[in-house]
Amino acid sequence: MSDARETGLVDRVLAHCCEPLVVAGDLLLDRFVSGPSDRLSREAPAPVVSVRTRQDVPGGAANTAVNLAALGATVRVVGAIGDDEAGDSLVRLLQEAGVDTAGVVRLPGLATTLKTRVVAAGQVLVRFDEGAVLDGGQQEAVAAALHTALDGAEGVLVCDYGMGATEGAVRERLRDDRPAILVVDAHDLEPWAPLHPTAVTPNAGEAQRLLGRTFGADRVAEVAGLRDELLGRTGAEGVIVTLDRDGTVVHGPGAPSRTFARPAPESMANGAGDTFAAALLRALAAGCDLHDAAVFAQLAADVVVRQTGTSVCTADALIASLSDGARLLDERALVAALQADRKAGRRIVFTNGCFDVLHLGHISYLKQAKQLGDVLVVAVNDDDSVRRLKGPGRPINTAADRAGVLAELSSVDYVTVFGQDTPIHLIETVEPDVYTKGGDYTPEMLVETPIVRAHGGEVRIVDWVSSHSTSGMLARARVAGVEAQA
Repeated sequence: MSDARETGLVDRVLAHCCEPLVVAGDLLLDRFVSGPSDRLSREAPAPVVSVRTRQDVPGGAANTAVNLAALGATVRVVGAIGDDEAGDSLVRLLQEAGVDTAGVVRLPGLATTLKTRVVAAGQVLVRFDEGAVLDGGQQEAVAAALHTALDGAEGVLVCDYGMGATEGAVRERLRDDRPAILVVDAHDLEPWAPLHPTAVTPNAGEAQRLLGRTFGADRVAEVAGLRDELLGRTGAEGVIVTLDRDGTVVHGPGAPSRTFARPAPESMANGAGDTFAAALLRALAAGCDLHDAAVFAQLAADVVVRQTGTSVCTADALIASLSDGARLLDERALVAALQADRKAGRRIVFTNGCFDVLHLGHISYLKQAKQLGDVLVVAVNDDDSVRRLKGPGRPINTAADRAGVLAELSSVDYVTVFGQDTPIHLIETVEPDVYTKGGDYTPEMLVETPIVRAHGGEVRIVDWVSSHSTSGMLARARVAGVEAQA
């Protein structure tokens, strides 16, 4: 089911015609050499790949620029590449995507940064990286191109991967000519702090290096508590820490918020960070606040992690994704979505649980729950609350994985994650028409019942497939493991 709030957000951003947006940074070319492999080489224990296809796609700042153009923006790209075959291919691809390449500086003697992946049966066997870091003189040439590109621009996105295209004279030029919106996607954010970016987008590793610490198992909760430190170290108005399958934590004015991702294999995530940063700038330029911009960016990133290779999220693909399955929502987005459902006369059913190791009992229970109304909301305990309720060793699967699996069920419309031991706060906020649990309960046994009834709802107990439970499955697995070792 499409979330009306998300649909409205996407429509609003894509309809906005902003002034030109600039992407400045390290341009590179991703090359995929693919074919079958069914034998090893005689020279060494290495697979032999019979090359069938060669594909070039923009990478780094170039991929970000293409994503921005695919979302309907007028894009100027600035950076340096070599006067070589890889550079020719990259310029052609950028122009075909509708990106203005007047700011691409071609430098004789410089090798275009090229990352070549050899792929067999969908698996990357090896990657070759070629290219060089820009020197001071080459940076001066990029700075001059940037000065021209920034004229009349509404915002700029810096893609700093440490290859020199955003250092020295380039950074000084940005300080002097900075437009209203500055988004920085950098491996090292500290050098950008004096420019006070509008937003920065570190991933988990970059945030850990920035703060000199290692995150624990519950990265979301830990990052949520680091607001002042992150904002202080980056000098930014907003910090959005991207946590791949765990979505993002958004720090800006007010309390932290988060977005939820649709989990996908790590092998599918290539270029998702570029898409996220591009979509973030697009939304900020459309007048969105930091949280809504992050939601828009998360939706775009969710599209590309379900595609192979370095991918692009088009406006059409983003719109189509909104009707694909249930939505993973934070509390704020959930409330907005349910308001639209209520206006449409839909009956709201709410249930909750750990849902660790989904089994037949869960499936049957959720199908019955959905039949009690029109919209089924499933609230999932976060990892800390599962440990408190179930003890050490649980959960088996992270909250992101558990929520992601539930979102794929046809009976489920919305999934949200909560951190308390009971969903009472959510019930008070959501005010469901029906609260349901499965098992041998009676309504009087549930601490949630008085709250539900106080808000005009009813409590329903549905049948439970008693022979199926997570605890029982784990017990059988332990027994099987012992017997296998005997």
